[in-house]
Amino acid sequence: MAAQPIVAPSMISDPESSTIQEEYVLPPKDFVAALPVREGWSEPLVQYNNYWFRPRLLERILLVKQDFVPRADDIILATQPKCGTTWIKALAFTITNRSCYGFGDHPLLTRHPQHVVPFIEIPAAGLIHTDIHTLSSPRLLATHVPMSLLPPDTRSVGCRVVYLCRDPKDALVSRLHFENKAFQGTNLSMDSAFSMFCEGFSPYGPFWDHCLGYWRESVTRPDSVLFLKYEEIKSDPVNTVRKLAKFLGVPLTEEEERSGVAQEVVRLCSFEALTNLQVNQVGRVRLGDNIFMSNSVFYRKGEVGDWANHMSHEMGDKLDRIVQQKLEGSGLVF
Repeated sequence: MAAQPIVAPSMISDPESSTIQEEYVLPPKDFVAALPVREGWSEPLVQYNNYWFRPRLLERILLVKQDFVPRADDIILATQPKCGTTWIKALAFTITNRSCYGFGDHPLLTRHPQHVVPFIEIPAAGLIHTDIHTLSSPRLLATHVPMSLLPPDTRSVGCRVVYLCRDPKDALVSRLHFENKAFQGTNLSMDSAFSMFCEGFSPYGPFWDHCLGYWRESVTRPDSVLFLKYEEIKSDPVNTVRKLAKFLGVPLTEEEERSGVAQEVVRLCSFEALTNLQVNQVGRVRLGDNIFMSNSVFYRKGEVGDWANHMSHEMGDKLDRIVQQKLEGSGLVF
């Protein structure tokens, strides 16, 4: 997409105040280049609207907020990275397309889940941002964008949003391994990543603010925003399939219940089944202009509680206390 000018505030004001902000126009790249920047992860991150982003991705997020036109029947799968994105893509794709494909010749047997559900803000599987507009309805899309940075029309038109979060300790461990494996030359230590994460400094972080944005929307608009936890899916995947199908407007029929469709969805989309497929062991996923990552990098262990093998219990307790304090009063707990 050709770079479009971004309208940006010329001064920062309290969002609760009635101060009218003056505006000026900048190309996205120039606007992002002027933002606060901090090093520490695999590449420097810039801060915008209290969140931290990779500069190139923020440029695209700003374009999405400005140009993306949501439709009433859109389904948006929202996650922070390393919180079950690949899994929720596989589950939602299989549930919403179950009348089109049999389990014996399903697209997921030959295509990576990252290929079948495009990101709104990240070019993937040969798609570019403008191609999303040409997809037929209903569209199944994904995003890592915080709720506050989604186009406002996603609320007004009534898009369905599914948000999947994860215990922040496991999310941090998965994030650390992904950074070190996916980005050449990166060798982050757990101590360094832990310290930055606890400060709220991580890609798409602060972690707790990202979760809170979607959590509050799910409380306010439960018919439009479904809030899921990775650990709940792991403990009861069959009921999660039923819940997802109902929320997405395609509930399981009595015949499907009798024939074990929910169990078949769980089997096809299980970590073990997906990781054993050749397509998920070889090949690459496109994540931007000239940016490709091995298909296998999107799978690690998929376990709950693996954090205890990578950080001390003292570190885990500290992070728990920080998250509890940040979420206090919201009703959201991990």
